[in-house]
Amino acid sequence: MSKVVSMREAIAELVHDGDSVCLDGFTHLICFAAGHELIRQKKRRLTAIRLTPDLVFDQLIAAGCVERLVFSWGGNPGVGSLHAFRRAVERDRSLTLEEYSHFGLLARFLAGSSGLPFWPLKNFGGTSLPEVNPALRSVVCPYTGEALATVPAINPDVAIVHCQRADEEGNAQAWGLYGAQKEVAFASKRVVVVTEELVSTDVIRADPNRTLVPGFIVSRVVHEPWGCHPSYVQGHYDRDNDFYVAWEDVSRDEARLARWLDEWVYGVPDRAGYLQKLGAARQAQLTAKPRRSAGVDYGF
Repeated sequence: MSKVVSMREAIAELVHDGDSVCLDGFTHLICFAAGHELIRQKKRRLTAIRLTPDLVFDQLIAAGCVERLVFSWGGNPGVGSLHAFRRAVERDRSLTLEEYSHFGLLARFLAGSSGLPFWPLKNFGGTSLPEVNPALRSVVCPYTGEALATVPAINPDVAIVHCQRADEEGNAQAWGLYGAQKEVAFASKRVVVVTEELVSTDVIRADPNRTLVPGFIVSRVVHEPWGCHPSYVQGHYDRDNDFYVAWEDVSRDEARLARWLDEWVYGVPDRAGYLQKLGAARQAQLTAKPRRSAGVDYGF
């Protein structure tokens, strides 16, 4: 059965005010198109969850969508701060923070995806995180007597994961740099798969080991080419580094950031409108050049 809908339909149906939403991707496969649709639909009081909140979360915070942030690092990678994020924490005090290490937050997804109440780990030693995050606790190992840190399971209401290709049932395949897509999807109550290419199930079955998220846990599928710009998708388009550099000045100026949202998010109806504004020349400049990997023979 086809699960394909538009981004507008997927967000309207599956994301509700007050929900916890994980928008995954690690440098690669960050679905800005989904973040922009959350902003357009004026979703409010969200708990936003992400290992590395970067520009898309800065935009969500600036638009007033986020009430709580569960994260492990925040910034504009290689450039500087997220200034809407900083204003919400330092000036407005409108954002509640729950901070972990990278592996600490991943361990929460591992517990959530495994149906376990918590996950033990050797982590947080020599840090001040346990002083500011009461969710970080410890147990004594029943085998060695060693004290281990623990994190509680997390089960987001909604996961949004991007991939290179998927079929209409939601079987999603990805390659290149992984984030926590698999763990996030299995831990979440509702899953939106966003894909660059919509392919037949025969294509998926011909290369089964590349399937990262199986369709049986997917709620809706969105076909959204260029859905990650200015992030990148391996084999499709490069990271728009100029955008990340420019965001430092945009984000620092609150009025300028509001104008950017008016022009690039509220001012376009969907991702197609965003891409029209971006222009064919910019897309051509970022489009990936072919670099094929050797195939695999699955014969027996």
